[in-house]
Amino acid sequence: MHGSKAASVEEALTHIRNGQTIMLSGFTNVGSPNKFIVKMAEAGITDIDLISNDAGNDHTDGIGTLICQHRVRRLTASHVGLNPKVAEQMNDGTLEVVLVPQGTLAERIRCGGTGLGGVLTPTGVGTIVEDSPLCLGKQTIDGKEYLLMKPLK
Repeated sequence: MHGSKAASVEEALTHIRNGQTIMLSGFTNVGSPNKFIVKMAEAGITDIDLISNDAGNDHTDGIGTLICQHRVRRLTASHVGLNPKVAEQMNDGTLEVVLVPQGTLAERIRCGGTGLGGVLTPTGVGTIVEDSPLCLGKQTIDGKEYLLMKPLK
């Protein structure tokens, strides 16, 4: 058996840089790596492209910490309604938000993790999603249209 893949928060932070894409777990701070997030904020990490199920809240814990401290430049998430700072930053142009239906988000993450080239989904057919750079095209399978969406990594 090889050595452990577990790392301390401090060791994990040595791999994080400004401007990186970071994917964080959790929903409304349940299951979020709160200690890691606090240390990331303390380390001054900024300009983050964050992929997360939600935007946390406008309190001083969890993913919301990164949003409230303006450390995120782009947020890809399925739910942002519990954090009013998201709307404020979207409106003032300091935060780009990419809303993705939760099932599509999960499948795009799964595809990224397994090395697949994308996910086919009927969600978004006939909408502006088709013109998004995240959409790789449209396919018809057994008479039903699907969008090929880029994986998330």
